[in-house]
This record gives sequence, C-alpha cells and structure tokens, in this order.
Amino acid sequence: MDRDMKQMLESVRDGALSVDDALLRLKRQPFADIGFAKVDLHRKLRQGAAEVIYGAGKTPEQIIGILDVMRQNGQNTVLITRLSEEAARIVAQAHPIDYHRDARAAILGGFPEPDGLGTIVVATGGTSDIPVAEEAALTAQVLGNQVTRLYDVGVAGLHRTLAHLDEIMGASVIIAIAGMEGALASVIGGLADCPVIAVPTSVGYGASFQGLSALLSMLNSCASGVSVVNIDNGFGGGYQASMINHMERKGVKP
Repeated sequence: MDRDMKQMLESVRDGALSVDDALLRLKRQPFADIGFAKVDLHRKLRQGAAEVIYGAGKTPEQIIGILDVMRQNGQNTVLITRLSEEAARIVAQAHPIDYHRDARAAILGGFPEPDGLGTIVVATGGTSDIPVAEEAALTAQVLGNQVTRLYDVGVAGLHRTLAHLDEIMGASVIIAIAGMEGALASVIGGLADCPVIAVPTSVGYGASFQGLSALLSMLNSCASGVSVVNIDNGFGGGYQASMINHMERKGVKP
C-alpha cells in the first residue's frame, strides 16, 4: 500500500486529521485538465510515485504549466526527464530546478530521505554509458533510494568488475547498463544474489545497430534473475529498481 495513504489513514486514526479532511483529499479531481495536458494528480495514491514529466517534445512553457499544477497540488519533488539544456534555462526562470547535464534531467525540490529496503547499485560497462546511468540513478534517488554508482566496470577489463564485489553482493537491486555486446548484465547476473535490471545503450560501432545488439544479448542472458528494459531507458531501469527496493509483503506491517 502507498506510504502516503497509510500515513493519512494513521493520522485519521490518531486524531491528527479529521475524517472530512481525509475525504476531501481523496475526492480531489484525479487529474487537472490544462488544455495541452491532463496532469495525473492521483498517481502517487495509485502507484506510490507521482507523475514524472517527459521533457522531450514539450515546450518550456508547457513544462512550466505542468509544474505549476503539480506544485499547487502538493508535489514537493518533481523529476523532468529528457530535458534539453536550452529548455532547462527557460524553465529555471519560473521554477528553481536543478539541471543535470549528463542525465538530461532536472529536479524540482530536493531528494527525499532514502526509505528503501537496501541499496541500488548502478553499474556501467563504459564511460560512454554514463548519461543513461545518471538518468537511472537520479530517478532512483528521486524515488527515495540509496544509490551507489559503479562506472566503467565493463568486461573488457573484468578485474574492474571484480574489484567491486562487496558493493555488488551487498546490493538489493542492480542496474547493469552497457552498450556494445551488453555482456555486463550477464556477468553481474552471475555474481549477484539480487534482481538485475539490464539497460542496453546505443553506444557502439555500426554492427551494434544503435543498441539492438546489446538488447538482444541481454534478452538472451543465461544468468538467472536478469530482466531487460528498452534501449537507453535509464528512467525505466531506475523506476523498476525502486519498485523492487520498496517491496513489502501485502497485509504485513514492516
């Protein structure tokens, strides 16, 4: 169950929040129609995480309008993905966003305190994979996770991977990000005792087919416990890792 919903119900139980006020929160319009967008205001209640703004294809003015609605409805931290540096400069004139150039992402509001079950490790095959890795890492942090970054630990120098066995074995979830032949996910999947989320990247020479080679390699991994998201989808990897890191047995108090 969503933590915010549980906190609200506990507040009603403890007398800190009236039944009428709680009912009013639940009866709020589930989305705000602002013409060019229908902002989902109930997503956090349904899924445990608020809506994320996909910046590509949106004008800065549209992003500002969406941010206005989200902040007016109590969303303290907002993640904007695939945001160009030029658009970020315009948005920053209306909202105090923190822009991360490598990830092409911006954050409005600070990171929440980590409340996941453990640590999410984000590992890359090479330095060229860092932009996708940073998108994954920032997504996980915005969703309340402790993140450890292991960059440039690819299998072209396997000793680099093995030098981080403590971090790999101590993780609750690992995001393995690689282009070329995508072998990193299989190697880490064969070492770790936790779920591994493989993210293929479009890094590589011609026959890598803009990440298709890595995608197929990861899908065909012989290591158990490896799942795969789409090419360059750092956000999807970070979001899925956060869901795993926040799992609770339904009906059982933590």
